[in-house]
Amino acid sequence: MKSGKLYLGAVLGLTLLLTVSAFAANKGDLQVLSPVTVSGKTLPAGEYSVKWDGTGQNVQLSILKGKNVVATTPARVVNLDQSSQGNVALVKSGSDGNRSLSEIRFDGKKYALQIGAEGSMAESGGSNQ
Repeated sequence: MKSGKLYLGAVLGLTLLLTVSAFAANKGDLQVLSPVTVSGKTLPAGEYSVKWDGTGQNVQLSILKGKNVVATTPARVVNLDQSSQGNVALVKSGSDGNRSLSEIRFDGKKYALQIGAEGSMAESGGSNQ
């Protein structure tokens, strides 16, 4: 009986460790080639870093230029069927011509950060966009 509880505890501990490890790398790079909007703030073309905090699928995403936070927004961690083949920013174009960041994918990772509604147009090139 004790060995059964010990085994169950070990399995639960390992599951928790793997879950935490999967999302422990909570930062990445983002490159946008043309201005995009994030939570009402326009990000000029350039290179940024992203960090996210939270547990589970719902996280708080911060976009930084250098050490300065330039935008924050809620995001959702979604699983991908395959690892991303590069850093990619998905951009959604609104009927008003406004381009907003809708998803960020990271090279070699099987997860992405989804911002806002689904349905985006992928931009790719070089690094992140």
